Amino acid sequence: MSKPNLDALSGAGVSIWLDDLSRERLTSGNLDELIRDWNVVGVTTNPTIFAGALSKGESYDEQVRELSSRGADVEATIREVTTTDVRNACDKFRDIYNSTNGVDGRVSIEVDPRLAFETDKTVAEAQDLWKTVDRPNLLVKIPATEAGIPAITKVIAEGISVNVTLIFSVERYEKVMEAYVAGLEQAKANGHDLRSIHSVASFFVSRVDTEIDKRLDKIGTDEATALKGKAALANAWIAYGAFEKTFQGERWEALKADGAHAQRPLWASTGVKDPSYSPTLYVDQLVVADVVNTMPEKTLHAVADGGKITGDTVTGRAAEGQEVFDRLAAVGIDLQDVFVALETEGVEKFEKSWVELLETVKNQLAQLKG
Repeated sequence: MSKPNLDALSGAGVSIWLDDLSRERLTSGNLDELIRDWNVVGVTTNPTIFAGALSKGESYDEQVRELSSRGADVEATIREVTTTDVRNACDKFRDIYNSTNGVDGRVSIEVDPRLAFETDKTVAEAQDLWKTVDRPNLLVKIPATEAGIPAITKVIAEGISVNVTLIFSVERYEKVMEAYVAGLEQAKANGHDLRSIHSVASFFVSRVDTEIDKRLDKIGTDEATALKGKAALANAWIAYGAFEKTFQGERWEALKADGAHAQRPLWASTGVKDPSYSPTLYVDQLVVADVVNTMPEKTLHAVADGGKITGDTVTGRAAEGQEVFDRLAAVGIDLQDVFVALETEGVEKFEKSWVELLETVKNQLAQLKG
């Protein structure tokens, strides 16, 4: 059945990606249905998603049992299980990948979050994931930490497509885009076909409001309260303005002439955390051509049922976003501190999920060994 709101969102140039993956989705026909009937053209994963998937149900039991019989340890089991899911998802999206010339039909897998502050190990892990999954529509997720920035350049330079994750501030986003462009220049020098390299930059949205709204509540003035729920969109609008500035001019045009693709903005963390906000807030107000919105299934359903897709709601709003930031600073919000806190929390959350994943698989293997 047609989903008019999702059709409108896709028609406005927004690629709808699902922020979830599990063996059950792959085998039950659920992912096939979302591709066929719900305009889903890609999937993103992260350590939290995999930790949740492996802790529920029996979908992974057979493979874990087989790996145990071969003597696989915890790390090897996790690598095999997660890359199998991602490889199979890549295959399901292969037709979309082909029909969009590699723009969509993408599936992301993240490097071990414990490596977030180690450049060389991140590069090695990205290379290994790329070879292990062995699908052209893979995106390897690298966090936008200070150590992650040079890793992005090195990985792109080797012709590997990248999803840069955990971007919170526009300042860091500008470094991410620079790292991507520098990587393309090196890839060209290394003899890679730039047409085969794609990248998205995952700019996190809802978590910005969650953190800033908490601080606004502590301030408690009328001026502060009036700013609740405005920071995340303002941040994204400013970020889009930075994107427009980066992918123009002589330097970019030279790469574009060789087939390079702009690094598309990807709106991540678009599920609403505050129930008083519209469940489609971070979709309706972030509509612009040639971006990705990766959303949990709950948000996907909310958009289908009640989204208000009215065309481009992003272009030309960077100045408006900056006005919001100026007002936030005026009431006492330290934006730099906010973004440092969010990045630290983001890395810690993924590390915690990875440890939970390790523990889950460790227990499964122990049970199988009796």
